[in-house]
Amino acid sequence: MITDEQLDLYRVESTFLRVIRDVNPTNDVRGIVVAWDDDSVLIRKKNRRVVKLSRHYVYQLYSEERPPEYMLPQEPVEPDGVSDDTE
Repeated sequence: MITDEQLDLYRVESTFLRVIRDVNPTNDVRGIVVAWDDDSVLIRKKNRRVVKLSRHYVYQLYSEERPPEYMLPQEPVEPDGVSDDTE
């Protein structure tokens, strides 16, 4: 869980964050910390909408790489020799 000190630093510096909610990167929330309480954090997105998120999610700088443990597994796709491009 993210600490009050970290949240305050991010709010004061208007740091653009990534909130990782699950392993799918499209579900990440990107924005700036606006406020927080004991259970939740308010994040203002670029489109100015405010989202209330749990403090138990992973909060990291947007400029940093997404950690591999929070990525979808990348399985190599091998060609099967059959093509759908018959012309």
